[in-house]
Amino acid sequence: MAMLTTRRRNAFGPKTFGLPGERKYPMPDASHAANAKARASEEYNKGNLSAVQKAQIDAKANKVLGR
Repeated sequence: MAMLTTRRRNAFGPKTFGLPGERKYPMPDASHAANAKARASEEYNKGNLSAVQKAQIDAKANKVLGR
């Protein structure tokens, strides 16, 4: 996974994020998308994400991953 700098992350449009309103879970490429899915699962299991938020992140990641 390529390093994502603050400058590059700030340049992304809202459609690049799994949670665009919060600008969380950036997915500019497949490796970031796979990582976002994994982190979303962890946060969901900890109770920090709702099922709707996790589903939104997973749907976006699957789109980026071509699934």
